[in-house]
Amino acid sequence: MGQPVRDYLLTLCVTAAVTYLLTGPVRKFAIAVGAMPAIRARDVHREPTPRLGGIAMFGGLCAGLIVAAHLHNLDWVFQQSDEPRALLSGAALIWLIGVLDDKFEIDALIKLGGQMIAAAVMVLQGLTILWLPIPGIGTVALTQWQGTLLTVALVVITINAVNFVDGLDGLAAGMVCIASAAFFLYTYRLWYGHMIEAAAPATLFTAILMGMCLGFLPHNMHPARIFMGDSGSMLIGLVLAAGAISVTGQVDPDTMKLFAGSEREATHAMLPVFIPLLLPLTIIAIPAADLVLAIVRRTWNGQSPFAADRGHLHHRLLEIGHSHSRSVLIMYFWSALIAFGAVGYSVHSASLWIVLVIMGMSALGLVLLLLPRFTPRAPYWAERFLPPRYRRRRDRSGEASAAEASAGPGETQQRFPEGQMGETDRRGHERSAAVAAGVPGANGATALGARPCPSPPRMEERSR
Repeated sequence: MGQPVRDYLLTLCVTAAVTYLLTGPVRKFAIAVGAMPAIRARDVHREPTPRLGGIAMFGGLCAGLIVAAHLHNLDWVFQQSDEPRALLSGAALIWLIGVLDDKFEIDALIKLGGQMIAAAVMVLQGLTILWLPIPGIGTVALTQWQGTLLTVALVVITINAVNFVDGLDGLAAGMVCIASAAFFLYTYRLWYGHMIEAAAPATLFTAILMGMCLGFLPHNMHPARIFMGDSGSMLIGLVLAAGAISVTGQVDPDTMKLFAGSEREATHAMLPVFIPLLLPLTIIAIPAADLVLAIVRRTWNGQSPFAADRGHLHHRLLEIGHSHSRSVLIMYFWSALIAFGAVGYSVHSASLWIVLVIMGMSALGLVLLLLPRFTPRAPYWAERFLPPRYRRRRDRSGEASAAEASAGPGETQQRFPEGQMGETDRRGHERSAAVAAGVPGANGATALGARPCPSPPRMEERSR
C-alpha cells in the first residue's frame, strides 16, 4: 500500500495509546466527582460503575489530529481542507454536552438540540453534503439548505443509533470499531486506489475513530471498569457520521473513469460502488435498526421515543438465554457481516462467491443465535492467550474436570462441592454472590481508598 498507510497506522496507534492511558485517571476522576449513577431497571450491570469515559476518547481524538497534522503524507489534508477543524469543533461541543449529561442527567430534548447545533457547526465550516449520485438520474446538486438539512439529519441519526446500542459492556465501542474499519478500507481505496483526494479526510477520520475505540475497549470489556457514557457514545457517533459526510456526495462519478458513456449510464452501472456512499448507514445497520425498532415500539405503547426501556436487541439476546459476552460477540458478528459485506460487494459486484459467502455466514449466524446454551471451548494450546477467567481449571494430573467441561463460563465456581472448594475458589464464589446481590464495591469499581479492616472475632468465638 505504500507510505500513506504507515502514517494512518501511526495515527491509529497514537490515538489508541493516548485513549488507553487516559482511561485509568479518568475513571478515578469520575469516581471522585460522583459520576456513578444508581442502577436503573433497564441496566444489565449489577453495581454502580463510573462513566465519563468519553473524556479519554476525546483526548485520543485530539492526539490523533495533532499527530496527523505533523506527518508528511497527511499534513496537506489540514492545509487544503477545513474538515478536520470542523470535526474538532463539532466533537468538542457534543463532548461537552455528553459530559454534562453523564454528571447531571440533562433532558433528552436538550441533548437533541445540542446534537443539531454540533452538526450545524460542522456545516458552517464546510463539512457538508454537496451532491448525491442517484442511479438512473445522475449527479444531483443540492442547494445549501438541502445539504444542511441532510447533513444534520445524518449526524443526529448516527449519534442516536450509537447511543441506543450502548447497553452492554464493550458493545458500542466494538461495533463502531468494526464499522469504521470497513469504512476505512472503502475510503482508502477511493483515495489511494483512484486518486480521489476528496476521500482523504474521511480516511483520516475513520483511522482515528478506530484508535479511539481500540484504546477504550480493554477497560470496557465485560466486566467493565468504566462506561463511555453519553460523552463517549455521542462523540464516536459524530466522528463516524463526519467520515460518511466527508465522502458522501463529494466524489464525482466521472473522476473514477471506470465506465464510458453518459453520466446517467455511468451512475447506473456503478450502483454497487455507490452503495456505501448513498447508504452510509449500512455500516451501522444494526444500531440503526435498533433505533427504528425502539421508536416504533415506544410510540406504539404510548411512550416518548426517548423513554428508556429493556426492549433493545441486546436485551432480547439476554432474555433468550445468551450470556453477556456471547450477546456482544453475536452483535459483533452481524455488524461485521453487514459492513464488510457491503464494502466487498461494492468492490466486486460481479463476483457470485461474495453473495454466497454472505449467505453462508448469515446462516451460520442464525444457527449460533438459536443455540444460546451452546458453550464454545477454545483449544488447550490457545488458552494461554485468553484471560484467566476463560480458562478451564485443571486438576493435578493436568486434565480439566468433567464438571467444568459441561459448565458455562459463569457456572464453574458454583459446581464445586463445599468440602472440595479451595480458599481461592471460595473467595471467588463469595465475590460472585456479592456481585449478584448488588453489593456496592464488590468488584472494586467503587473503591477509591483502602477498605476497612474486619472487626476481630469475639471471645466466645476464639474459645471455640
